[in-house]
Amino acid sequence: MLFTFLPFSISGIIMSKQWKLSGLIAWVLGIYSLIGHKEFRFVLPVLPIALMFAGYTLAKMTESDPLKSKKKVSIGSSMNCFSKVQMPVFFLLATNLPMALYMSMVHQRGTEDVMNYLSIEAVNNRVESILFLMPCHATPYYSTLHCNLPMCFLDCTPSEEKGILDESDHFLMDLVGFTMEYAKNWSSPSHIVPFDSQEKLLKEFLVSLNFHEIKRFFHAHFKVDRELEASVMVYAHQGQ
Repeated sequence: MLFTFLPFSISGIIMSKQWKLSGLIAWVLGIYSLIGHKEFRFVLPVLPIALMFAGYTLAKMTESDPLKSKKKVSIGSSMNCFSKVQMPVFFLLATNLPMALYMSMVHQRGTEDVMNYLSIEAVNNRVESILFLMPCHATPYYSTLHCNLPMCFLDCTPSEEKGILDESDHFLMDLVGFTMEYAKNWSSPSHIVPFDSQEKLLKEFLVSLNFHEIKRFFHAHFKVDRELEASVMVYAHQGQ
């Protein structure tokens, strides 16, 4: 999460000797490393503290010697100060800005793009109902759709009994078998939205139900969780 700020944060911890704050970071990381389910958001509260240590390092680098500051600063010493203080800042900008832009505007954007598309289609009365055959909570759902039409995604509510799998887990374990069984009880949707990694296995079954691909959206260049989910597909029921 710190990315290229990491060496500056470690340096700030050592130079500041604020062991209580650095101990808090270590304690949080240690405790959350023991649990089975891990997410970045669990440790987000200590990120500002780690960045504060990085800022301390940069602040220390800008401090000048009080004795030397009284002397006339030569052009050479100014250039040396520039390289010492500014270069780390340029390094952080050069490494973090491209990553921030990529993560904010490119990576995993398909689930938002598909909802924007379906929202427009729904406003034009070309969507009646939507089924999301993908891991639960994969899209912004109604927060982007802004239309009162029925939608459904696979349930992933934790079971009170240990070892009982939810719908999302069942689906990922046996895509075709689960979908065939699921289709027996569904009110046939007008649109189905899967990831391309699941669509490859479901395509034949979806076509047999008269669903055909009408749109494809880029999602990601590399794997994050289970599989590479490179695209988001939209299948629509034909011949209604």
